Amino acid sequence: MHDTTALLVELGSVILGLGIIGRFAGRIGLSPIPLYLLAGLAFGEGGLLPLGASEEFTAIGAEIGVILLLLLLGLEYSASELVTSLKTQYPSGAVDFVLNATPGAIAGLMLGWGPVGAVALAGVTWISSSGVIAKVMTDMGRLGNRETPVILGVLVIEDLAMAVYLPLLTAMLAGVGLAGGSIALLIALGTVGFVLYLALRHGRLISRAVSSDNPEMLLLVVLGLTVLVAGVAQQLQVSAAVGAFLVGIALSGEVAEGARKLLTPLRDLFAAVFFVFFGLSTDPADIPPVLLPAALLAIVTVFTKIGTGWYASRRAGIGPRGRWRAGGTLVARGEFSIVIAGLAVATEPRIGPIATAYVLILVIVGPLTARWTEPVASGLQAKLAGRGKKPAPAVASVEPMPSHDDLTPEHAGRDAD
Repeated sequence: MHDTTALLVELGSVILGLGIIGRFAGRIGLSPIPLYLLAGLAFGEGGLLPLGASEEFTAIGAEIGVILLLLLLGLEYSASELVTSLKTQYPSGAVDFVLNATPGAIAGLMLGWGPVGAVALAGVTWISSSGVIAKVMTDMGRLGNRETPVILGVLVIEDLAMAVYLPLLTAMLAGVGLAGGSIALLIALGTVGFVLYLALRHGRLISRAVSSDNPEMLLLVVLGLTVLVAGVAQQLQVSAAVGAFLVGIALSGEVAEGARKLLTPLRDLFAAVFFVFFGLSTDPADIPPVLLPAALLAIVTVFTKIGTGWYASRRAGIGPRGRWRAGGTLVARGEFSIVIAGLAVATEPRIGPIATAYVLILVIVGPLTARWTEPVASGLQAKLAGRGKKPAPAVASVEPMPSHDDLTPEHAGRDAD
C-alpha cells in the first residue's frame, strides 16, 4: 500500500475510533481519557495491531494537543489573576512539592538509582498533568466551580516550577558543572519573567494586535503565535506547555473569548490524539515487571495529591466537598512526567518502564478520583457521623395523669379519697 494511502487509512481509522470511544464514554458517564490510553496501548508497539504509517503524524498531533490544552487553560484567566494566584497559593505549592516529590525521591534511592535517578523520579511523582486535568474539568463542567482557581493555582505553580526543575535535571544528567547549570537556569527564569512582564504590562496591546473581526484570521494568528512561542520556549529549555499557557494568559477580553470558541474543537481533537499517542509509545510487555512498585508508588501519591488539594482548598476557605473535589482532580500525572522520564532514561534506563506504568495507572485513575473522591468521602463522613451519634435512651411509656377538667366521677372519687 502506498505510504500516503496507508497514512490516510490509519489516520481515518484512529479518528473514527476516537469518536466512537468518546460517544461510548459519554453514554456511561465516564471521561474518555482512560479509554483513549487503552486504545493506544492496543494499537501501539507490541499491541494487537501496531500502527506504523501514521506514527510521525500522531507524534506531532500529540505535541499540538498539549499546547492547545494549556492555551485554552490560560485563556480562562488574566495575568493579574495569575499573579494573585501565585501570591496566595505559594504555600500550597511548597506543600505540594514536599508531599509528592518526597515519595519519588525515596523510591529512587531505595531502588539504587543514585541521586540523579532519585531527583528524576521525584519529578515524575511531583507534577500533575495539566493537560489531563484541564480535559477532565472541561468534561465534567467544573471550570466554574469555586475550587477551580485553587486547582489552577497549584498547576500553574507546578508548570512554572518546571522552568527551574528541567534545566537543573538536564544539567545533572549531562554532568554539567555548577556554572553550566546556573546559565541554563538563568535563561529559563529570564524567559518566563519576560513573558509574564509582557502579559502584565502590555496584555491589552497584545490582544489588540491579535484581534480580528474575521474568525479565520483570528484563528490563524492565535494558533500561529501560540505554536511559535511554544517552540521558542522549548528551545530555551522552558516547557512548550508553559509557553502556550503564558500566551493564553496574555490574551484577554473579546479576543480570549473568540479564540476560546474557535479553538475548542481543535483542542478536543488533538488532545484525544495526545492521549492515544501516549499509549502508542508504550510497549505493554514492559509494564508487568514493574507493575507492583509502580502501583505502590501510585497508591501513596494518590493520597498525597488528595492531601495537597484539601490543604490548598482549605486555605482558600472552600468547604469540605470542594476540598475533596480539588484533591481528587489533582491526582492525574501525564505529559511532564513522561518528559522527565524521557530525559532521564539515557542515564538510568530502568526509570522508563516504571515511570510509564506509574503514569498509565494515574492517568486512568485520575479521572475516576476526580469524579468519585467527593461522593465517597462524603458518604464515609455521613456514616461515621451516624455511628458517632448515641441512640436516645428508651423511655417507658407512662399514661399521662388526667387534668382536673378531664376527671370522671370515678377519678374524682378516688382523688377525693
